[in-house]
Amino acid sequence: MRFFSTERNAPDLDFRDAVIQGLAPDNGLYFPKFIPKLGNEVLSQLDELSPVDVGFYMMRPFVSDNIREEELYSILQETLSFEIPVVQITEQIYTLELFHGPTLAFKDIGARFMSRCLGHFLDKGDKVTVLVATSGDTGSAVANGFLGVDGIEVVVLYPRGKVSKIQEKQFATLGENITAIAIDGVFDDCQKLVKTAFLDKELNAKLRLSSANSINLARWLPQSIYYALLVPQLRKLAGSTIDIVVSVPSGNFGNLTAGILAQRMGIPIRRFIAATNANNVVPEFLETGIYRPRPSVQTVANAMDVGNPSNFARLVELYGGDTEEIRKDLRGYYYANGEILQSIMDVSDDYRYTLDPHGATGYLSLKEDHLDENEVGIFIETAHPAKFGETVEQATGMFPDVPERLRAFAEREIVSIPMGNDFRAFREFLLA
Repeated sequence: MRFFSTERNAPDLDFRDAVIQGLAPDNGLYFPKFIPKLGNEVLSQLDELSPVDVGFYMMRPFVSDNIREEELYSILQETLSFEIPVVQITEQIYTLELFHGPTLAFKDIGARFMSRCLGHFLDKGDKVTVLVATSGDTGSAVANGFLGVDGIEVVVLYPRGKVSKIQEKQFATLGENITAIAIDGVFDDCQKLVKTAFLDKELNAKLRLSSANSINLARWLPQSIYYALLVPQLRKLAGSTIDIVVSVPSGNFGNLTAGILAQRMGIPIRRFIAATNANNVVPEFLETGIYRPRPSVQTVANAMDVGNPSNFARLVELYGGDTEEIRKDLRGYYYANGEILQSIMDVSDDYRYTLDPHGATGYLSLKEDHLDENEVGIFIETAHPAKFGETVEQATGMFPDVPERLRAFAEREIVSIPMGNDFRAFREFLLA
C-alpha cells in the first residue's frame, strides 16, 4: 500500500515512511491510494471474531509491506488489551464506551498502535522527536503510550489553562522522555506550531521529527477498528436487521473520518453524525457548502475546541471533493455549553448514566436527528466522565467516581514549560 499527500505535491510513501514522517512536506495529510474492502468471510463473522482478529483484518492491507503478520498481530494484542463495550441508554440510543484503556480516553487505541509501530520501525540507536498538540486527551494517551520507549522523545504542546486539571496531570507529570509545553493561546496555536516545525527544512535537517496527532497515519487508521467492533454488539442488543447511525463527538475529525473509512471498507453503518460544541466549522460547512475555519472558542467540551480541524482534508478526500456526496452520509449538529450541561443532567436523572461533556453532544445529536423506526443510534463516549469531574458536578451536583488510575495522577506535581505561541521560541527550544 502506498500513501499520497492530500496536497498532492509530495512523493508517495509506504506505511513505514509515512508514519515516521508524520506530516507530508507539502503540509498535506497522508491518505491511502485505495481503500481496501473486507471480504465476506470477515464481514459475515464479525460476531465470532475476536477484537484482535477484526483489527488484524482491517489493518493488514495498510501495513503489510512493512510489518509481518505475526508482528502486526502482536501489536494489536497490546493495542486492544481492554474492553470496548456497547451500553444501552434509551430504547433507540446506545453508546460505545471507549474509555477503558490506560488513560481512560478513546485515543488510547490510536496512541498505543502508533507507539508500537514507531518503536518497531526504529533501528537501534535511532532517535525521533515526536511532536503532539493536544486539547486534552491526545496528550495523555500519546505520552503514556510512548513513556519509556527507547529512542523517542515526546514533546506535548497544550493551551495553558484550557485543559482539565486531571488531563494536564496525565501528561505533564511524567518526566523521563516526555516534555510538556504550556502554550499561551488555544489548541489551534499548538497545532500550527507542530505543522510549522515540519515545514522548517533546517530544523528537519537537524532533528528527525514525527507527529502523534491524528494527522499521523498510525494514529488515524486504527480508530476504524472500533466501528467494526460496535456492529455485532449492537445487533445482539437491538436486533440483526437494524440500520446503524453513529454520532461522533468531533474536534479534529480524525475519529469521524476513521469511521467513514471503516464504512468504505464494508462495515455496515448507514450514516454518520458530526456532533460538535460551539466550534461548528463542519456542521456549518454541511449546511452552507462553505468551509470557513476560524479561531476556536473555549467550551466545557474542551477536547473539541478546534476551529480548523486538520482531518477535514481527509473527509474531503474520502468523497473526492464532492460536497453533495458528503451530505448524503453525514449530518452535523452543534451545541452550546448550557445544552451540554443540561444533557448531562437529564441523562443522569432519567437513565442513571453519566455522560462526559463530549459524549453529551453525541447523545444530543441523536435526539435531534429523529431516527427512523428501523434505525438505532450509537454515540461515541470518548472519555471517562471523571476526567471532567468539575463539569459533571456543575451539571448534576455530584462529582463522578474517580478510578484509581486517575487518583494516582492527581497526586503528582505538574512540570511543564511555559511558552508563547511564537514559532521562533519553539524552534529554539527544539534545537537546544
